[in-house]
Amino acid sequence: MAGDLTKPSVVAALLARHRLRPSKGLGQNFLCDSNALQRIVDAAEVTESDTCVEIGPGLGTLTRELSRRCRHVIAIEKDRKFTPVLADSLSECGNVEMVWGDALQVDMAALLAPHPGPYKVVANLPYYITTPILMSLLESGLPWERLVFLMQKEVALRIVAKPGSSDYGALSVAAGYYAQAQIVAHVPPQAFFPPPKVSSTVLLLQAIANPVEHHGVLDQKVFFATLKAAFGQRRKTLLNALAGGGTHVSKDDLRQIIASLGLREDIRGEALSLADFVRLGNEIFQAGR
Repeated sequence: MAGDLTKPSVVAALLARHRLRPSKGLGQNFLCDSNALQRIVDAAEVTESDTCVEIGPGLGTLTRELSRRCRHVIAIEKDRKFTPVLADSLSECGNVEMVWGDALQVDMAALLAPHPGPYKVVANLPYYITTPILMSLLESGLPWERLVFLMQKEVALRIVAKPGSSDYGALSVAAGYYAQAQIVAHVPPQAFFPPPKVSSTVLLLQAIANPVEHHGVLDQKVFFATLKAAFGQRRKTLLNALAGGGTHVSKDDLRQIIASLGLREDIRGEALSLADFVRLGNEIFQAGR
C-alpha cells in the first residue's frame, strides 16, 4: 500500500519510487489535503449502494476514499504511465474498476450498464478540460444523481454566476439547465502537489432528471441555439445578437417577441435569467414553426 497520500512527502516518495513527474500538459496537480478530500466525498453523499465514476484518479488518493464508501468505483485515467502507481496505491481496493482512456471518448453508458445506480461522478478535473467534460456528462442523458468536481475557482464562479454579473455567461445558463450547482469549498494551491498557480473550488451539481420537462422547454435545440446566439457577441444587444445568430426568425418578429416578454429592446443577453431564456427560446420556436 502506498501510504497516506494526503501527505506531500508520501506523494513525492511514491512518484520518485516509480520515476514519475507530474505532467503540466495533462494538468496533473495531485490533491494532498485530507480536509479537502473529505469535503469532496461528503458533498457527493456517497453510500454503499452507489456506483461512482472518477475521472483522472492520478495517484488514487480520492479513489481509495471512494472505494471505502461506495459499492463500485469506475476510475477513468488517460495517462498509462500511472499504471504501476495505481496498482500500488489501489492494491487493497477490490471494488475499483480501472478504465484506461480519454474520458471524453469513453462510452459511459456501456461502462454503467452492468452496475445498478444511483450513479455519481466525483473528480479532481484537469483545468484544461473541465468545461468539456462537465458539459459532456450533463448532456449525456445518463441518470447522474450528483456530480462533485474539484476545479479551477474561476470556472466554478462562472458556473454559479447570476445574471448581470461579469462572470455570467452561456456556461452559467447551460449548467443551470442541467443541474443545480453550489460551491462547497475553496481549496488553496498548497493543498496540491505540485501547487498549481490558481485556486480551486469544490463544486456540487445535483442533476435535474428531465430538464426539458422541468423547465418547460418546447424545443431543446432551439433553446440552446438561442442561448448560443445571445452570448455569441456580448457587446451586441440581445435583438441584434439573435438577428445575426441563425435563429431563422426575422428581426421584426424578434423585436416583438422581446417586447412581449417585457424586456427592453436594448437589453443584452447577460441580463437574462435561465427562465428568461426558456421563455425566449419557446417564443422563437413558436414563431419559426
